[in-house]
Amino acid sequence: MSYDIAYIIVESGKGGDGIVHFRREKYVPRGGPDGGDGGDGGNVYVVGDESLTSLLHFRKKNYFKAGDGENGKPKNMKGRKGKDIYIKVPIGTVIYNRETNEKIGEILYHNQKILIAKGGKGGKGNNAFKTPENRAPQIAEKGEPGIKLKLKLELKTIADIGIIGFPNAGKSTLLNALTNAKSKIADYPFTTIVPNLGVIYDDYYNRITIIDIPGIIEGASEGKGLGISFLRHIERVKMLIFLLDPTQGDVIEQFYKLKKEIINYNPKILEKPFIIVINKIDIVNENEIPNEINGFKVIKISAKEKINLEKLIENVKNYFMEKLT
Repeated sequence: MSYDIAYIIVESGKGGDGIVHFRREKYVPRGGPDGGDGGDGGNVYVVGDESLTSLLHFRKKNYFKAGDGENGKPKNMKGRKGKDIYIKVPIGTVIYNRETNEKIGEILYHNQKILIAKGGKGGKGNNAFKTPENRAPQIAEKGEPGIKLKLKLELKTIADIGIIGFPNAGKSTLLNALTNAKSKIADYPFTTIVPNLGVIYDDYYNRITIIDIPGIIEGASEGKGLGISFLRHIERVKMLIFLLDPTQGDVIEQFYKLKKEIINYNPKILEKPFIIVINKIDIVNENEIPNEINGFKVIKISAKEKINLEKLIENVKNYFMEKLT
């Protein structure tokens, strides 16, 4: 089951009708037209919400309609505008028109607002049609209909750093140790089905977001497991942490298998800077762990026992502080 794709239907509000009406006052026997205009229909917006990390909430509700505009009223009173609706999505959500496959937009930051469907325009009342030649028009406009759209929402989470590794490598444990993200942890494949986000701050209090990419398995790039759903999140991060687990076999082999899945999915991802981290040194012989892989130095840690995390954090902060200078 994928929580990073959702299909919804949205509909903006219908415009209110204008009305035909004439002034009726006690001492004005031939009052002029005073039919008011209809109110515009409500708009549909998609809004970024940094507290959301998946599209899971759309399983419960997938149809959203804005309010209709109110009909015009006597005394040239315009009908009330229909209520706008705001559909909240996680940062990194791309919005497509399902019927045309056209990309409508993408949410890149908190509270970003994208107009998806504009409400129908309210119709004009008969007062708007008054002319010197026709002082008592008997016509008014109907309000315009709303717009109905079928949408596809696709979440490509935006974070500064993505932690990648095979299931049970300790990604959630590492995220918790670095950021106090309070990710759920258990010892079985696909423990993490929805990516977890955490935050650390550099020495200048700049925010660095870290995402725990759910466990990749061999064949993920071919769609095995929830592979494509998982790999999609890696595309938008700025930096990678390869987290390797010596209790699952040769760490060099793990590194190359992870690289292979990423290359098969999108080789450009490996143009991003990365750090190789070997976890669980508290339960293996550290001397048997290589000091470098493929010419890259490794950082040896225990996420569970919080051993050597300072070195990893220092490397991360140094990279992002260099980008700011």
